[in-house]
Amino acid sequence: MSEDLKAKVGKIKLLLLDVDGVLTDGRIVYDSRGRDSKFFDVHDGLGVYVLYKAGIKTILITAKSSKSIRPRAKDMRVAEVFADIFPKCAVLDKILKKYNVSLEEICFVGDDLVDLSIMKKVGMPVAVANASSEIKEAATFVTRCSGGRGAVREVAELILKSQGKWEDILRFYGA
Repeated sequence: MSEDLKAKVGKIKLLLLDVDGVLTDGRIVYDSRGRDSKFFDVHDGLGVYVLYKAGIKTILITAKSSKSIRPRAKDMRVAEVFADIFPKCAVLDKILKKYNVSLEEICFVGDDLVDLSIMKKVGMPVAVANASSEIKEAATFVTRCSGGRGAVREVAELILKSQGKWEDILRFYGA
């Protein structure tokens, strides 16, 4: 890991995540009544939960609303969900004030064009492996894993290991 990346990761106090294509694999299934279903990865969920255990809050910001997001967010101990937000950077000032953080202390993980505005503002923009080329170009870090397939867990571990908090998590789980 480069010294520049290590310095950026060391400052992170808040993780912001897109939902579709980051916490999910991007597929949306509609039933015959028009209700949607999304596929969430259990490893990503544990990544968000262990960040919570380590004192790092996570917020979900999505341009689309879905009833399946809030129950999943509750399971993972997500601090807040912003749905139907476009542009996503529209909630940044509120987040900065409410959570008492600076832009440099925020990591945002995105995958597609709707994430570009917020990625250009935060201290550590991250793209999932299967993100659009524009998102990868705007990112400080690109995950090895795809969205909905371990990318969030990868970012969580990167943050916790870089900040020296990973060993505490391992001890919590009996390692």
